[in-house]
Amino acid sequence: MALLPLGAAAMKLNSLYAISQKFEPTERMPVLFLGHGNPMNAIDTNIFTQGFESIAKTLPKPNAILCISAHWETKGTYVTAMENPKTIHDFGGFPQALFDVQYPAPGSPILAKEIKKSISSINVELDYDWGLDHGTWSVIKFLYPKADIPIIQMSIDYSQPASYHYALAKELASLRRKGVLIIGSGNSVHNLGTAAWDKMSTPGYAYEWATIANEKIKDFIIKGDHNSLINFDKQGREMLLAVPTPEHYLPMIYSLALQEKDEQAVFYNDSIIAGSLNMLSIKFEKI
Repeated sequence: MALLPLGAAAMKLNSLYAISQKFEPTERMPVLFLGHGNPMNAIDTNIFTQGFESIAKTLPKPNAILCISAHWETKGTYVTAMENPKTIHDFGGFPQALFDVQYPAPGSPILAKEIKKSISSINVELDYDWGLDHGTWSVIKFLYPKADIPIIQMSIDYSQPASYHYALAKELASLRRKGVLIIGSGNSVHNLGTAAWDKMSTPGYAYEWATIANEKIKDFIIKGDHNSLINFDKQGREMLLAVPTPEHYLPMIYSLALQEKDEQAVFYNDSIIAGSLNMLSIKFEKI
């Protein structure tokens, strides 16, 4: 039997994905929020990457993944709809080894259209240019190292408040029962302007305000007080310092919005680095 050329094999593989992605009813998938932090985590072995690998062992294999990354901000809302999303190295000043990393997961035009159909409050646009930025591939590579799960990204409309994103996320809820793993990727505390880069390798080094903000966030989550988290800018000085700009915080809002009444939040990777960057990650699962 003759072997297919690489391009033909890839096309055949994509066709098989298309056939298998019927998005028929499944058991409810969990929801994740991943604190992605320093891009170097992608090629390091540390407590955070080990945390991702550990949580991966508790996850069912999804039909597809939808990731809302802090690193794709747009006016309006877009979803990637290409067959083969590129690996985007959207950073600078790092070793070549990091730029050499590729995460060749397939895309899912079918899921992109399913999302467009699921969201009725706005017109979701299909995007054929973006790909997978480091907020997505640098963490998902530890969950599914074979890059064999179709992935699409949904952008963050930078012109809208947290309440808008919370309501929009609610419209994605049905996907959880179609085998789609939804992941928000950002950082709950993310203030690069105050980061103590010389303390990056000092475990647990944290400014007092960052610790207070982290504890507030977890307390609100445990109590199910999503309203206070949506209105983060009204929760005191510490929260204003923790979220000077919202793009890394909003992916958590998407994950929170998808939590159902019979689900609990499981915290892991709960550690602040460089004083002002929190790696807190969360799994929302059935109690």
